[in-house]
Amino acid sequence: MRENFQNIDGKKLEIVHEIKSAYDEGKISLEEARKALKDRVQHLAPYEIAIIEQEMVEETEDECIKEDIQAMLEVFQDVLVTKDQELPENHPISCYRRENAKMKELLLSVEDLVQYPLIKNQWLELYEDLLKFKIHLSRKQNQLYPVLEKKGFTRPTTTMWTLDDFIRDEISECYNLLLEDKEEEFIGKQAELVADVRDLMDKEENILYPTSLEMINEEEFRYMAEGDREIGFVYISVQADKSGNSASTSGAPLSGLSSAPGFAEELAGLLGKYGFNNKEEKLNVTTGQLTLEQINLIYQHMPVDLSYVDENELVCFYTDTKHRVFPRSKNVIGRDVKNCHPKASVHIVEEIIKKFRSGEQDKAEFWINKPDLFIYIIYYAVRDGNGKFRGVLEMMQDCTHIRSLQGSQTLLTWEQQEKGESKETSEDEDKREGSETSEDVGNKENAGTLGDEENRESTESLTAGKLTEITEDTLLKDILEADPNVKTLLFRLSDRFKALNTPLARIMLPKATVKIMSERAEVDLNTLLRELREYFKL
Repeated sequence: MRENFQNIDGKKLEIVHEIKSAYDEGKISLEEARKALKDRVQHLAPYEIAIIEQEMVEETEDECIKEDIQAMLEVFQDVLVTKDQELPENHPISCYRRENAKMKELLLSVEDLVQYPLIKNQWLELYEDLLKFKIHLSRKQNQLYPVLEKKGFTRPTTTMWTLDDFIRDEISECYNLLLEDKEEEFIGKQAELVADVRDLMDKEENILYPTSLEMINEEEFRYMAEGDREIGFVYISVQADKSGNSASTSGAPLSGLSSAPGFAEELAGLLGKYGFNNKEEKLNVTTGQLTLEQINLIYQHMPVDLSYVDENELVCFYTDTKHRVFPRSKNVIGRDVKNCHPKASVHIVEEIIKKFRSGEQDKAEFWINKPDLFIYIIYYAVRDGNGKFRGVLEMMQDCTHIRSLQGSQTLLTWEQQEKGESKETSEDEDKREGSETSEDVGNKENAGTLGDEENRESTESLTAGKLTEITEDTLLKDILEADPNVKTLLFRLSDRFKALNTPLARIMLPKATVKIMSERAEVDLNTLLRELREYFKL
């Protein structure tokens, strides 16, 4: 990690570690620790604290949670020097800070509400906003941490990942207590929650972000900004760059830089070093011949998500499909797979790789089973022709629709496929000429489509499948039912609408209104209403 900085004074860091350790162990008082630091150190940068944590502090379980950031800042307050660095509004670090500023406002609302008798709807509204903070945490884990880890900054990020997940789960736990009407227990946890979230943000703003600005260069931040938009933001508006970059501000360091190469371009560049320069030239694959473009297109249209980790336990590849089950970013490439998981689940990753490597096992299965959602995940050991372990292939698929299918489908029926209705054999169709059987009724009830009569109860603005008006309260499911191709318009208005192509979208469809769409996608409500009305000619 030290190689990322110039003129690191190792002796100075040893002195700081010695004084801080003496204070932590109760051998010296706070005043004595401050005086010793001021006399012997004079000044200390945030990244120097990160180096000490990375290289000198003995590793313990849950160390990031146990570290009292306020106590640490008290010790270092006379010597800690931070730069007040001006950054563009849409710079990745600025986005994190802006989200934190909004979260701090929400925490003040928690402290205000907790003083009064509990009104459930008020708290539900507040917690719906607090729950969104997981997007901030996910972006850190998938975007910022991988870049730092490639530069040797590994331990602080893996321990902070544990704290991120702790905070995410703590917010969810409080929300569930509220839903279950466990009011006394819910109120009793609010002070602790506020303290924990503020502690996390203090660690981010005093150590993580300043260190990141020292270690990550401008081009790496620009590349990071592209992946940031794929995962999304919370509480803030991030202006899309019309020039094709993901985030920009006029005259900002991030503007005007070219887009990062995609998979095909990167592979073409690599092959070019070995004499392969023609994109139309066919490559001999195991069973057939394909051009580089065809290989890339096949991966982009895979109906399942694939990821590959090599024998060195480094993430090498994932399929960048529109339907991705969970968010991924390009920064995961080249990352140690253990650093792609929270500490609580690293032991499972290690066990899978160990048993695959030894030949004891060849696959491991997992699945997520929730109402209206079934995700299937399987890991396969990859071995060459000699049986040598060459890595792990992960396959992930949304199997919700597959599990809902009943009977057989042997005839091509486009209309039924578009509506997602149950498929029938030619024999079944003959039966339909008479009356419906109980099995037929059951099939319709289990179809779970937006076209069901059950889902038409709230569609007052629909007549014969057509919209007669669109207001801020119109449901997204009704808009998509009227014309599924409206997604093209929504994607043009905001990249965040691409979440509609993910399996998790079906959870939000029944409740999402135009107003909620506007807020989540950060598109002006009046603009969204105008565009939708023009599209449907209302």
